[in-house]
Amino acid sequence: MRAVVVNCTLKPSPEPSNTDALAGVVAAALRDKGVDVDTLRLVDHDIRPGVQTDMGDGDAWPSIHDRLLAAQILVVATPTWVGQPSSIAKRMLERMDAMLSETDGEGRPVAFNRVAGVVVTGNEDGAHHVISEISGGLCDIGYTIPGQAWTYWNKGPGPGPSYAETDEGHQWSETTGRAMAANLVAVATALGAHPIPAPVR
Repeated sequence: MRAVVVNCTLKPSPEPSNTDALAGVVAAALRDKGVDVDTLRLVDHDIRPGVQTDMGDGDAWPSIHDRLLAAQILVVATPTWVGQPSSIAKRMLERMDAMLSETDGEGRPVAFNRVAGVVVTGNEDGAHHVISEISGGLCDIGYTIPGQAWTYWNKGPGPGPSYAETDEGHQWSETTGRAMAANLVAVATALGAHPIPAPVR
């Protein structure tokens, strides 16, 4: 089984990323269950705006699209800014819109029989809103979202330290992240054994 963890931080590599730190907990838990995990930061790639799989002229999205289709599990990790997913996360969903019209050899949308979950960090509230926005978009595209396939960390009301700057709340976020990984693997395994059939037209 393969997973891809897509970090939608605004910070290019090798700058430390709070989102990467919490996503790493989920990635480690997936590896503990025998999953082969691929990770990337979208901000490191030239992803053109648009709603097609290939926007031409050096667009890096086609190779990322291939990495998504090579995985049964997708984890989207994003910071929270003004209560919203990052602009990088929104661009990812826009580019994934093209997958709605892509089908496999049996006529199923290419995202069918794949599962997805969400990781959110931020020193402000809004995590549940961000989880709902990203999960809703991925569900539209065809991904299956298992129950409680998410984890998040935030400092709470007002300004404060970021995830990597404090130990506060880490135990809950990390325990929830490991449960998220278990739920993703369980549902991906079930779909592998009993795939969703092609839609009736």
